Amino acid sequence: MKKQFFGVFGDADEFERLRSPQEFDAVVGGDVATVGIRDPALGHPGRSDTYSGPKGECAVWGEAYAPGTHANVAEWVLDRYAEVGREAFSELNGSYLVFLERDGEAVVVNDPIRSWDCFYADTDHGRVFSTDSAAVARTLSGHAVRRDALLEFLHLGVVLGEKSLLERMFRLPIDSALTESAVHDLSRFVYEPKEFDYVQELADRLGRAVRRRARSPGRKGLLLSAGYDSRTVLSKMPEIEHCYTVGHPEGQETDGARTLAAQYGAEHTAFRPTHRYLMADESKVRYSQGIKESLHIHHAGYTDEMGVDSMFHGLLCDTFLRGHFLAQDGVELFGKTVPFRRLDPDPDPVENLLSKLGYMPEASQAVAEQLVGLDVDPATFVRDAVSREFEKAWDRADGVQNAIDLTGISNQPSTPFRTHLADNFFESFVIADAELLDWHLTTPPQYRNTATFIKALRRLDDDILQNPPPDRPYDTQIFNHVEGFLRRKLPLVEGFESPWPDRRDIYSEYELDDVLFPDEPYVHDLPVRHKLRINDSFGWLELCTERSIRPKEVFAVDERVPDASKRGA
Repeated sequence: MKKQFFGVFGDADEFERLRSPQEFDAVVGGDVATVGIRDPALGHPGRSDTYSGPKGECAVWGEAYAPGTHANVAEWVLDRYAEVGREAFSELNGSYLVFLERDGEAVVVNDPIRSWDCFYADTDHGRVFSTDSAAVARTLSGHAVRRDALLEFLHLGVVLGEKSLLERMFRLPIDSALTESAVHDLSRFVYEPKEFDYVQELADRLGRAVRRRARSPGRKGLLLSAGYDSRTVLSKMPEIEHCYTVGHPEGQETDGARTLAAQYGAEHTAFRPTHRYLMADESKVRYSQGIKESLHIHHAGYTDEMGVDSMFHGLLCDTFLRGHFLAQDGVELFGKTVPFRRLDPDPDPVENLLSKLGYMPEASQAVAEQLVGLDVDPATFVRDAVSREFEKAWDRADGVQNAIDLTGISNQPSTPFRTHLADNFFESFVIADAELLDWHLTTPPQYRNTATFIKALRRLDDDILQNPPPDRPYDTQIFNHVEGFLRRKLPLVEGFESPWPDRRDIYSEYELDDVLFPDEPYVHDLPVRHKLRINDSFGWLELCTERSIRPKEVFAVDERVPDASKRGA
């Protein structure tokens, strides 16, 4: 990867046995650990920084803001660490990893929501860690595939918890610290609901979070949809010059985004979905890290045509501010759940989480029958796996709804979107702002919803909803669902379009079976999304082991064509 954080618990000689210092923009370390960082933004305000001197050694990698004004955020971390110990990390704002060595102690700390994954493994050269999972995997002497992780990837689109696809490689948990021989939980991300003006505080904090990142260098761009989240950045950052949307130029989503860009005086470019939208080659699969599907990297095939230096987005606003994972109460009407404006008083946490993750029961059954070759029922397997993750969330949650939310946040499947973006542009992750995370943790779950968010948007900018999302013309969500239902059922009435391109149509139009699986016809009849997951997982295994690995090596494959009636989407 162009941007990377890589280190070993060991001195400079141990580091150089694995990597050349010339590969990195800066290398810092002492007797306990050594870290190299690569980042084109090194030294820019709010970005990666290093300090090496009498106070100790420190590297802050990613996007980080210290309280007040400090010329060197790494030096600030060391100074504050000397005063309050690990509580210093509670005062750092942003999306980052920190390496610190002082007085014979070395520690690596992630940000409170694990917005960057840090992979680690105990190797013959000591404990190795990096933001690039393939870089860690290549330091291992063997590459045994972890079967339960691979099954989670295939059935859910995400490897849960702290596992990876390899038996000996793990990743730091949410809100934690890594030392030479242990992993320690921190207490920055703990739910403590309070009473305050949720709407006004959200509006104020959103505005400050966006403006805090306005110093990002060069021409500024935005990945813009017609929805609620990315327009927040557009409304508060007049410096945005160009907006980009992946979608059919004549589609409702693209037209809505184009209208928004014009409203705020920005240029707009729409990229027609082609094979580039789905094509998962090595340059894209690497960002899946072997733990999450690359499908969510919508922009990956178009970055060369985006003529900006800094890129913004609204990723995960729905998760942290609008309760994406929370269990809503609702009623079944004509085969579709219409949500009420209240939370489910007696939710089934596992079923709710499965509905929000990438689990498709019929499709998973087809995969199990054709490819997995195990005496494991997919439904039982995924429920047990998600249940274990849900139980772990109780240490930081005060109730079932917040435990559900934390489980979803801890296993968020869409973050390869920003990993790829950050490797190609100066990227800012607005939702990782400490003030917004505090709002999430202190606002009761019943107020973390779209209604609160819309009220906050109106206080942020009177005109921000002048052009509402095409599929959500009303502020009241029940009205939007009713209209959507009527549009689907009434003759001669145009329905709302999906905001995302149809992966099945694109996969078929460009005959991607012949590109991705030319020698594996037993894969061709599986559902498209699962074929893409197979390509992601085995493509990543090939990348890190530097040899060809195909599904037959891992699974008992039934080469008979499965019953078409059991195939999913």
